[in-house]
Amino acid sequence: MRSILTFLFAFVIVSKTTVGQQVDIAWRTLENIDFSKKYVEEIKGYMLFPKFPMELKKLHGKIVRVTGFTIPVDESGKRLALSAYPYAACFFCGKAGPASVLTVKLKNANTGYRVDQWKTFEGKLVLNETDIHEFYYILDDAKEVKTKEK
Repeated sequence: MRSILTFLFAFVIVSKTTVGQQVDIAWRTLENIDFSKKYVEEIKGYMLFPKFPMELKKLHGKIVRVTGFTIPVDESGKRLALSAYPYAACFFCGKAGPASVLTVKLKNANTGYRVDQWKTFEGKLVLNETDIHEFYYILDDAKEVKTKEK
């Protein structure tokens, strides 16, 4: 009986420390990275590759929340871009840096998102240091988180 109670107590302690452990990330944190310029044979030119600080490397693979402006980029509704800035001032139109936008890979497809909706998403943060066809940040297995209006 004692071992069962010990197991249950340990399970409750572990559950309480792992459930709800997502981290809210501010865009200023995501944008605060360095870059290295590297030649990419595929495009026969140079590209900037991110050099993530330890603060962000510690969050790789962790559940995080990010709030920003939605930019639908996939007709199937499986992916969208989330930007620190509205579409008129975002990375796509040259007025912001590449670390100001991330890919949201939705757990459940949703074609209902429109440009410039202010939304919060939660998912596993993936730091992309090598794939030139992806943003620097990917929010994998993501879902929208409903927040209270201010």
